Amino acid sequence: MTKEGLKIRHVVLDVLKPHEPRLSEFALYLAGFHGVSKVDINVEEMDQRTESLTVILNGDDIDFEELREHLLRYDAVIQSLDRVVVE
Repeated sequence: MTKEGLKIRHVVLDVLKPHEPRLSEFALYLAGFHGVSKVDINVEEMDQRTESLTVILNGDDIDFEELREHLLRYDAVIQSLDRVVVE
């Protein structure tokens, strides 16, 4: 939770992850993160070992630092935070 009861409701991330897990498994993994109610992932680029993704998350209270750690468990890293909506 942030200042004065405001919460992160929407984030757009540029994420780099290995090919495994598959995209559907990765999306379900993110959907299980506390505070996330919707996951939308678009593959932007692929090479022999990795996928560059645009990950859009909606929810009622997304903790960004915990989300970063959650992604690392699947060897995925946030390359940039491209959009944030706080309400």
